[in-house]
Amino acid sequence: MTNYRQLEQQLSSDLGLTRRPIAIAIRETPPPGIAKFAGMAPSGCSFWRMASEGRTFFTVPSDHYNCAIGSHTHNIPLPPDRAKELEATLGFMTGIGYVRMKEVADIPVLPTTPGAVVYAPLGDTPVDPDVVLFWGLASRVMLLQEAALRAGISGLNTFGRPTCMAVPAALVLGMVASTGCVGNRVYTGAEEGEMYAAVPGKVLARLAETTATIKSANAQLMEYHQARRTLLTA
Repeated sequence: MTNYRQLEQQLSSDLGLTRRPIAIAIRETPPPGIAKFAGMAPSGCSFWRMASEGRTFFTVPSDHYNCAIGSHTHNIPLPPDRAKELEATLGFMTGIGYVRMKEVADIPVLPTTPGAVVYAPLGDTPVDPDVVLFWGLASRVMLLQEAALRAGISGLNTFGRPTCMAVPAALVLGMVASTGCVGNRVYTGAEEGEMYAAVPGKVLARLAETTATIKSANAQLMEYHQARRTLLTA
């Protein structure tokens, strides 16, 4: 298996990350040797926070039921006794002007319902991730996007609400950025000025080949632009 610990160390150094990248693996069945999530979470993105803080575990579909929107983006049908929660949530959101119902059809979703989803800090992941989620200041995500463009694994794809759609979107589009949403910021503690990027796990090593170059180039450009500002500002 790829040395994900080394990749995390390199990417964190090159990009100046202060939060650990999150490895997300989508599986048909629960993987052996990994602890199942125990407890209750209010949202699917709550699992991101737990993994970034150092926990490794897997969830099953029922662990996601408390988040109707997250269940939708992960193609997890709610049980019959809770099936109306998605409609109710969307009704509330449309009623306050947050979203228009016609936008819902354009939200990316996973192609199939997962039997289990593994979450871990990138360097600790026990399985190859399908998606790696980066979380940090916009200036750090800027470097990541520039590296992805150099590596040829990203277009100019930036998403907003709901944040969790970045996971299925990355599987189709390559690296995507996300400005986040208010629910995600409440459940994860994401700060103002922080945003996300999601990268397919299969291209992570190729991405890492470009980050040192982008780091160096930006340092040189910083000096260049600061000198120009001094010279050209009256």
